[in-house]
Amino acid sequence: MREPKSADAQESPPVYELKPPEWLPKVSTNADLGYIGFHPPRPGQAEDVLSEGNIKNGFSVGHSVMAETFTSVDAVNQHLKGGVLVELDEFMNQVFARRAETIPSIPASSFRLPSRVTLNESKRQSWFADLANPEVPLQKLGKSVPHGAKGGDLLDLLQTNNVSMPRAVWFLRVFGANETAGLRNKPSYNPTQYSVEWANVVTTHLKKQLGEIALPVAVRAGMNVKQMFKGVLSDPASRERWISRFSYCLSLLRTFYSEGLVDNRTFLSWLVQQMASCNLAQAGFLARLADEYLDGMLVSRALARTFVDACLSKLAEIRTTGMQDVLCSLESSLKTLLQRTCLVLPDAFVSPRTWLTHADLISKVLQQEVESHAVQQDLLDNLADIKRRNEAMLFRVLPPREPATLGSAVSDVQLLNSLCTADDFDGAAFFDSHNEDVAAFTRKLDLLLCWCVTPLQYGDNRTYATISLLLQWRDRAHERAWRRNVGAPTQLLQDLLFDWLDSSDMAGDPDNIRAIAWLYGGLAKHDLFSYAEYLQRLISRGEVGISDTESPSRHRTFLRWLPLQKSNSALVNQRKVILYGVRVRETPEDAIEKELRKEVRALVPELFNGDAHVTPTYLSSMTAACSGLINACRFEQIRTVRQWLLPIMRKYIARHSADTPSLNITNVYCTIVALFELIKCYESIMEISLLALECVQTNEMITAVIETFRRHMNIWVCMNATGTITSALYEAHQYWRHQGNQTRALLDLVKDMDAGRHLDQASRDQMETDISSLSNALCPHSDNPDPVRSVLPEILMLAQDTNPEAPSLLANALWYKYKSASDWAWKVWDNTIASLRQIPMMSQDLTGRHICALRYGDFLLHIDQHLPHGFDSQVLQWCLGSGKNEVAALNSDSWDVVTIVLLYLVVHGALTVTTIFQGFVYPAWQLGANSTSREQATSLQVFLRAANDLFQRSLLGDDCNVDCTPPCNLPELQRLLTRRLDIYREKHFPSLVAVIPSLVFIEESDLHEVDVRAACKTIRQELCKRTDFRQGAYRNLETVRLAVERTLESENIALHLHQPLVNALRLILSDGGSDECGVQQWPAMASLFSPWKIAATAIEMKFVLRGIAEGMTKEETRREASANLDRLTSQFLHHSMTSEQADFVAEMARGVGDALASKFVNNGLTCIAELLSAVPENMDLDRLREFKARTGELLRLLVQVLDLCSEDCPTPPELETAVQDQLFSELCNKFEAVEKAMKSTFHDGSSDIIGFVVLLARLLQFDMRCEKIWTPLTKDLLPRMTDALLHLALLHSTGSYFGIVSFSLLLDTLCYLLDASPADTKTQTVDLFRYYPQLSLADLPPDMPPSFRARIRTLLPFTNLVPAVENLAYAPADASGSDSAHLVPVQNRPWEWVEYLGDPISLDPKEEEKEKQEKEKLRTKHLIKNSTSLSLELFGTKMTTDGVIHVDDGDSRLEGDLRSFEDGLWGESIFKRDWREGRVQLVNYSFGRSKSEDDEDGAVAGMSGLHVEKRPSSSRKPSPASSVVSRSSMVSRSSAHTKHTSGSGSGTPRRSGAGSTVSEVIDVDNLVMGGHAGSKRGRDQVGEDEIEILDAPPDASTSRAKRVKKTTGKKAGKKKS
Repeated sequence: MREPKSADAQESPPVYELKPPEWLPKVSTNADLGYIGFHPPRPGQAEDVLSEGNIKNGFSVGHSVMAETFTSVDAVNQHLKGGVLVELDEFMNQVFARRAETIPSIPASSFRLPSRVTLNESKRQSWFADLANPEVPLQKLGKSVPHGAKGGDLLDLLQTNNVSMPRAVWFLRVFGANETAGLRNKPSYNPTQYSVEWANVVTTHLKKQLGEIALPVAVRAGMNVKQMFKGVLSDPASRERWISRFSYCLSLLRTFYSEGLVDNRTFLSWLVQQMASCNLAQAGFLARLADEYLDGMLVSRALARTFVDACLSKLAEIRTTGMQDVLCSLESSLKTLLQRTCLVLPDAFVSPRTWLTHADLISKVLQQEVESHAVQQDLLDNLADIKRRNEAMLFRVLPPREPATLGSAVSDVQLLNSLCTADDFDGAAFFDSHNEDVAAFTRKLDLLLCWCVTPLQYGDNRTYATISLLLQWRDRAHERAWRRNVGAPTQLLQDLLFDWLDSSDMAGDPDNIRAIAWLYGGLAKHDLFSYAEYLQRLISRGEVGISDTESPSRHRTFLRWLPLQKSNSALVNQRKVILYGVRVRETPEDAIEKELRKEVRALVPELFNGDAHVTPTYLSSMTAACSGLINACRFEQIRTVRQWLLPIMRKYIARHSADTPSLNITNVYCTIVALFELIKCYESIMEISLLALECVQTNEMITAVIETFRRHMNIWVCMNATGTITSALYEAHQYWRHQGNQTRALLDLVKDMDAGRHLDQASRDQMETDISSLSNALCPHSDNPDPVRSVLPEILMLAQDTNPEAPSLLANALWYKYKSASDWAWKVWDNTIASLRQIPMMSQDLTGRHICALRYGDFLLHIDQHLPHGFDSQVLQWCLGSGKNEVAALNSDSWDVVTIVLLYLVVHGALTVTTIFQGFVYPAWQLGANSTSREQATSLQVFLRAANDLFQRSLLGDDCNVDCTPPCNLPELQRLLTRRLDIYREKHFPSLVAVIPSLVFIEESDLHEVDVRAACKTIRQELCKRTDFRQGAYRNLETVRLAVERTLESENIALHLHQPLVNALRLILSDGGSDECGVQQWPAMASLFSPWKIAATAIEMKFVLRGIAEGMTKEETRREASANLDRLTSQFLHHSMTSEQADFVAEMARGVGDALASKFVNNGLTCIAELLSAVPENMDLDRLREFKARTGELLRLLVQVLDLCSEDCPTPPELETAVQDQLFSELCNKFEAVEKAMKSTFHDGSSDIIGFVVLLARLLQFDMRCEKIWTPLTKDLLPRMTDALLHLALLHSTGSYFGIVSFSLLLDTLCYLLDASPADTKTQTVDLFRYYPQLSLADLPPDMPPSFRARIRTLLPFTNLVPAVENLAYAPADASGSDSAHLVPVQNRPWEWVEYLGDPISLDPKEEEKEKQEKEKLRTKHLIKNSTSLSLELFGTKMTTDGVIHVDDGDSRLEGDLRSFEDGLWGESIFKRDWREGRVQLVNYSFGRSKSEDDEDGAVAGMSGLHVEKRPSSSRKPSPASSVVSRSSMVSRSSAHTKHTSGSGSGTPRRSGAGSTVSEVIDVDNLVMGGHAGSKRGRDQVGEDEIEILDAPPDASTSRAKRVKKTTGKKAGKKKS
């Protein structure tokens, strides 16, 4: 049954009270202003008043002010007058101050480091298992950590338990923090010191693992190998374990490195050093490790440069190993590392010592193709810069000099000497036809004229070569002037020739007057010089002394000597008046000419219808008889010859060409030719020779003419007369050919003279046909020639046959019988020599022997004429073959006969002098030089005497022999003179020079007789003094050098023979006539530094230095050699030399050896140190210029000496301790002094100071190139030197001394010095940063260019690049923040800043209650807990009592609503806020869409969709500045936001409440969310053509209805379709 109702139940229910929903926020959290959008009805509200107006018109809220026109500006302005703003400012300051007082402070740090506890093994294993288990939170393990394993064992323990990286790092950080806990209170505590220790632990662990990777050692031969090599990576199980350990360690290292738990500098130093010392198997792993940490290495050059060296060494090792195919990956990795290093830090490759070792390898690596063209170009550019800088510090590329006058002059002299031996002078190019510079032409002309007349050059052809060269220049200049229609250069040449006569020192030397007169006479003859203009110029300028005999001018001498080959009576009279006056009727020259004519009449009376001389004419008697003509001036000689003697000679040849006996006219011709040769009238010789060739028809005369043309072949070439002579010879050949008499000598001369240039092709073909016909006639071809008997007794029988025709008959008979045999001449010669050996036994009469020898000579001459090419080559073949022993076995009597035969054959052209020397003379000297015993030398004395006599008669005799031995008359002597020239030609001159050392050996040998040694010495001295020999020597200086050099380099040469050989060389090249000069005589030979002698002097000096070098290798001669070298080098180093002379002195040291170069360098650096000490401390500019001039040339000289001292790669010289100490200390002092001077204002920006600094740096670079530079003193001075270089580089990086070149040079020098710095032998570890500058980056000049700063940065102390403290500093609490000087950089404390493990997951109820009470006490929703290892006090943290609102889903509309509904602190930039507030969001009201579709598009149906953090209901006082953004701005933004949204259809009235931050009520149902309206899904569902944008619809609901209707219609249409 139902229970009765209680009394309470019968009472009326309580009145319903309308309450807002719980999710609706208040208008204000501090004031009771109601809720947003919640307006419940209340008694007495305005809407309930039933007034007439409300009934008729409805209720409406009126405007408080006239919104259209109202403004409060005037009202506000009235209140802002006076000090209202000041008072307002003070008021707000007080508000802020009071607020700051009420804000509670940050609580003290409550962080406690987990302590260490000692656990038993099971608990310890359990703890590490929990550590490895990610499900066990670290908060549970963070109270304490176990104590036990350390170092590598600890790392292995973590790896064994497979602890994840973050948890392992936390444990190791806690472990390290406990290790350093007891040290933190010490004053010297360094927070990163344990990082260094831990880095050593990690690197030791890595090194231990890498050490397990070993390579098999090569087994030596013969050893019994009992076990096989087994590596850790060869077994799969061990490889897996090793890789796991190594990978785990690397993973830990990666975190350690990034957070500073390992000292980066220590680790990277270990890495680069390990790369240098590892094997190739370990290098593969280290390369991968280096690839990861390369960026850290490239911060410091000390690391990068060492790493580059290590990589290059490994690449070089890979190249030499036999396993390159399996090391391709390692090689590629190393190359990639090097390329990356080059791109980032090319200075790491700027190391001269590295470049010396790996230059080719660096070039190959950096030139390797890469994928990116831009990267490839950067690599190539960097490589070019690296190469340039390295080679500059190695002095590989010296600064270019200005055009060297002396060097070019020497080259021109060598060119001129070579032109004089050319076959064709038409193509000679001495003057540059394309260079129209008058100065250059003047210089070359001066050199040409001096070369022509100087006695230091040799050869009569120089005059004609000069004339021909000037003729070629004139023709080309005339052609060029004609093409350009300008004046001819004749006057220019005239002026220059006059100036040379007027001012040249060479022209002013009286000893050169004969050569000058000869030259200028030839120039005047060819219209290159006008004698008349010369006279006129002298007269016009009033030349003093041309008519004064007591103090004559140089031009009076020239006028007296210059010949007049083209003159008229007026010019002759003008010359006569100038020289001798007007009244002189007969000049002294007229009287001299009469005497000269008398001498000629007495010499050749046949020309003047007199009787011929009974005795033959000798050359010596001719010289004595015509001494007046020979010594007369050139004017008298030419006038006598050209105007008197030459016409008479022409008439004589024409008159006696047919009726005069051939011997008489030949003697006259040869006598006149000899006379013309003595007075150097070669043009007259050619003229009478051509006339004789045309008129005279005798064999003797033709032979004499042929010999004359051949003897002066070089002169005809220089005279450009070979064409004329060739034509005349060819016509003579044609004449004799038609007469049926062809001579081989004439054919050979025509062919040699033509040389394929002058004759036409038809004539040349005819010549070849004639030669071939003559050869076939003398040696017809036969298939079965008669064999020649080995013994021909008829040749021996010729000795007893007195018939004058016997030699000819025997020769004809032998030729007729054996002419088809190829060796018949060889066997005839062999039998003849055998017969000549029998003559002394057959006849004891010396006269009979002489006659018999001449008979055999005539016989052999006929044999030669029966051969198409003569038998000279067969004789040489016999001498070098089977005849060598027969020649050595000849006795003295046999040699007398053989010598006559040989001389007869040479004179008559059957044998050449070169064959005589190569077959008979040179072998004897070589045997004598190689004699090693008295018996061997005694057996050679006869051979040596015969060879000396044969050489003396063949080459050194200048006159006819009185003993009837050929040559016995003038024609024969001239033939012999012609034959002698062959020995000086290019083909045979090297053999002649090469035999001179043999003569020296014979002279110095005690095994030979005294007369033999004296004869050898006399022959050598006379040979070296001959003009032809010296001309050949200067034309072939390299041949002379090689001849002596090869002898000195022979191992069989005794040391005491070196000096005689050098003296012999000096006699060859010098004019002194003595070969006993020593080193002390060099100052007297300083004049040899001229264009004419400097090349020869260089060769002489080279061998003197080489002799000193040989002496320094022997203990007994070392002291003397060293003294000689000191004396010699002091003469060069302590006296000023031009740059060109210094270059030639350096060239002298080529190949002298490293020991001598070291001594030379030591002496040179001593001289430089003395010059350095003389530089004053005040840096006087004049003294600096003088120092730079002297020292610059000395430094260049030393560099060139080092480069040229060895043919191979030169060894760095070793410096003496005293020299190095003196130089290094002086350099250090001067660096510091110049730094002081540059910092003063006295030398502000002086180029002399900069040049001095650059020179000092170059001196230091050269010093670093040497060995043994680190002495105790230099090691002590090294820190001062590095500091001075760095400060000088900083001075050149900015300011008035700014210079890119000087800055780079000084910085490269500093790097060179640092790379060469010695290692500390007292410590086992290598400190790569030991001598690097200890300068802070903040100390660099602020205006330094960024590129300079980047380069300097790589040299400064290495800093750990930890991102956590980068650009972070401590500031004082009272600092204004504007002064950065008070900022202290934050030091990284990686072992103290332990990871924050978070708050406990669940708090104790008591703790929760305590926290709640603390929040109510502080009136805040959140409590700040200072419970991390990094205290909040370090950041100046303060409470603001504001909270930060977080929106997790990133919805901009939701974020805007929250900012409008609630006060808070917002970390939002102005740009982000503007973007959020400026967006208009559209809602797609598609018909029939579900809620899920709307949610996907982001449309919010109501406030229930918002996720808002619930705030506590506790109230607090309003904050005057509780938000980053002001309240007014928030109100305006909220208003603006509501204006952009459509109003609600319900028409809820907008109300404003006092203190509210919201001006309007937002209808969230009608909010247009445009963020997704344009999404892809929306476009797919609606379609782009179904979206219609309306402009400002007056009625939002109407617009929405229209859009819905339109959308519905379109969708219906689609369904129907």
